[in-house]
Amino acid sequence: MKKFAAILLSAAMALSLASCGGTSTSSSAAPASAAPAAVDTDTVAVGAVVIARDDVSADSIYTFVSEIFENAQEITQQHAKGGELSLDFASSVTSVPYHPGAAKYFAEKGKTVAAVKEGAGTGAKGNLTFGTGGNTGTYYGFGSVLANYVSGKADFTITAVTSGGSKANIEDMTAGDVQLGFVQSDVMSYAYNGERLFDTKLEGFSVVAALYMEQVQIVTTNSAIASVADLKGKTVSIGAVGSGVYFNAVDVLEAYGMTENDIKPVYQSFGDSADSLKDGKIDAAFIVAGAPTTAITDLAASGSVYLVSLDKDHTDTLLAASPFYSAYTIPAGTY
Repeated sequence: MKKFAAILLSAAMALSLASCGGTSTSSSAAPASAAPAAVDTDTVAVGAVVIARDDVSADSIYTFVSEIFENAQEITQQHAKGGELSLDFASSVTSVPYHPGAAKYFAEKGKTVAAVKEGAGTGAKGNLTFGTGGNTGTYYGFGSVLANYVSGKADFTITAVTSGGSKANIEDMTAGDVQLGFVQSDVMSYAYNGERLFDTKLEGFSVVAALYMEQVQIVTTNSAIASVADLKGKTVSIGAVGSGVYFNAVDVLEAYGMTENDIKPVYQSFGDSADSLKDGKIDAAFIVAGAPTTAITDLAASGSVYLVSLDKDHTDTLLAASPFYSAYTIPAGTY
């Protein structure tokens, strides 16, 4: 995935969510009644990519991609992520080859992809199942909009289903249970190369399009947690064991000279993490999703919530260690 610094357009929302960008002198959480001042949050992000089984018809994938990018304005009216669709970004993946149906559309638009999967796209056209994520995440919300929109235009239907996220979508795709799926760009590469999350190479899929960036969001209800370093000794949700979120959390901690042993880790989904924060069972949670995401929005409705910034030096360390991350600023007011 190409590295670049991205700025997400601010969403006008009435909820009071703020970020912690510097060292706090407070020793306790801000009162729920206090409305914290909104500031930018500096973090990192990975790409949110749609992939397809290699045996999905090239015509079906061409239709899927063309309907989305030719009608981005209409899609944006249904989900804000539509406003981030870009042909340049969509065609920028280099770690995994593109599905021939997608490559054909991008070529017509003057965009040459890095590689096209040989032998893919030869299956018969038919209805498709689209693996997304949990029902409080951006994958499911945006994926449902895309599936419904394309189904209304095409001569086949796409059904968005909830799932365990990136790793589960790749495994379900390998098993033939889904034909399309959302994945993090880093998890996609791990699968294709048989690394980290995957013991063996899973190569029976190809890229449809990179759609938007999803941010590593460190969420807390305690204003005293103003830096990643402040997580030391705290109870922190770092995603399900073996998930993409888990490895994102490990990477961020490592950039700060910390490991899983320096915190009290718990392994929860987005929705469970939000519930645990609300109930005071954990101090912070790593949530990797396109901002704004429902899990945090719902949490912010019940009281003051903070996003923890990464400082530039440690961000640079992380970027140097991994090709999958890009520096990203979540603007004040996004939540």
